[in-house]
Amino acid sequence: MIAGLIEHLANTGGPMSRTRTERISVSVLGNDRGAVRCPRVLRLGIDFGRRNPLECVRRVLKQRGFADAEEARACVALPLEPCICRPDPAPTPVPFATMSADDFLFQALVLGLCTAWAYDPARPVLWTHTSLTRRLELFDGRGFYA
Repeated sequence: MIAGLIEHLANTGGPMSRTRTERISVSVLGNDRGAVRCPRVLRLGIDFGRRNPLECVRRVLKQRGFADAEEARACVALPLEPCICRPDPAPTPVPFATMSADDFLFQALVLGLCTAWAYDPARPVLWTHTSLTRRLELFDGRGFYA
């Protein structure tokens, strides 16, 4: 041992067979009452069927007269605050064929500003097959640290 350095050893007290696994069955996400609040803001999901999501986006942009995602973003009212995201446990995606162009652009833009875990309105819109086919719930996390 080096002078002045204290060494600490720790273990679980038994072999690996004695370790525990706990399953979390409660979440603060979706809670809009009490001291800790993370209310759900949005549910997102588009069912493209057999259509190519990127081709659908290009077609709607052209139909609405937008040159690109950033031009469309400037004309669509999107959530202003960052949100916590999670995969929707009970997704009900809206069929692309039944959506209005405005509703589709809103969902596509928000999905393009999301990762699997966060919505960030400051990031660039990134449309990929993966981002456009996510089924997400978005939560306002501002009440989490109440």
